Amino acid sequence: MLDYLEKLEARYNQLEARLCAEASSSDGEGYLAAIKELSDIKPAVELARRMKAIESDIASAREIERDASDKKDDNLAALAVEELSRLESELVKVQKALRLAIAPPDPSESKNVIVEIRAGAGGEEAAIFVGELFRMYTRFAAAHGHEVEIFDSNPTDLNGFKEVIFMVKGPKAGKFFRFESGVHRVQRVPATESSGRIHTSTVSVAVMPEADDVDIRIDEKDLRIDKYHASGAGGQHVNKTDSAVRITHIPTGLAVACQEDRSQIKNRAKAMKLLRARLLDAAQSRKESARADLRKKQIGTGDRSEKIRTYNFPQNRLTDHRINFSVHNLPAIMEGALDALVEKLVVEAAAAEFARLEDDLKSSSAAGTAAMTKAAIPSKK
Repeated sequence: MLDYLEKLEARYNQLEARLCAEASSSDGEGYLAAIKELSDIKPAVELARRMKAIESDIASAREIERDASDKKDDNLAALAVEELSRLESELVKVQKALRLAIAPPDPSESKNVIVEIRAGAGGEEAAIFVGELFRMYTRFAAAHGHEVEIFDSNPTDLNGFKEVIFMVKGPKAGKFFRFESGVHRVQRVPATESSGRIHTSTVSVAVMPEADDVDIRIDEKDLRIDKYHASGAGGQHVNKTDSAVRITHIPTGLAVACQEDRSQIKNRAKAMKLLRARLLDAAQSRKESARADLRKKQIGTGDRSEKIRTYNFPQNRLTDHRINFSVHNLPAIMEGALDALVEKLVVEAAAAEFARLEDDLKSSSAAGTAAMTKAAIPSKK
């Protein structure tokens, strides 16, 4: 880590010197890029400097404590021990913040996301829980100033959903929702259960970053677009106009449908967004599955079949199995109070990414040493 931080600080000093020497630059794009890079690495450099300063203060406090002990100065020794405790506590906080600052952010963090929630095992109880998760996510999104736009839904008679698909729009929506993909398990006595037995049901959640034309290019000739009557709630509008849209991507066979809006044009636009997101998600999954270090870089595998969380209502407990973290406050969580859990997941993900960076640095250093050693050995002729 120290090698990496030294390189980072050297780069920071280089950029700072360049920008101080140039009040402006004929290379406008390069100048702006340098400003952005300086801004991006500044938090990590400042934290690294703070860490060094604290480590120096800790060394001084230990020396004072040793000298005071040798001179039998109990008051000074006690003050030194107290200062050591404060500095060591601050060092832990700074190191934690530094790991977060160093770990590169996930590219999808700043994007809008499309969330799909589907009922799994458990029949009507699973469908009811889909509705409750949707409500939880909606409230969580609203608390962070994000907007929720429904793309498609399949409601049931007991206020649940077989599936619901929606977009979360707003600053860093991806950061707040990126860890929700996987199987969510609920354990409780269903409202439909007369004997009072606890049932276990499952719901699957998929979170995909919104994709644009740059991420995924789609040729119109590869699309089959069908229009049909909307079904479900809608009053007089239902089954009287062909507002619902289904789009099939012929090369992959992937099909998406949207019927939530009364406008066929808006439904088509939503369906195209959903199609792009699914195609990008499929492409990324293929790419990531081929990478040997995939499990090192993620909290869990990210696989939608992976059980990531259990909501145990009788015990008022939510457990995230990926980080072995439990919270005993289910009513608040179901009202959207997910911040503590999300923060914990973000920290753990950053720690995993930081560990990977350290491994990469060690591997790079070892490879460099091996190359120099090989070059230093004369070849036999």
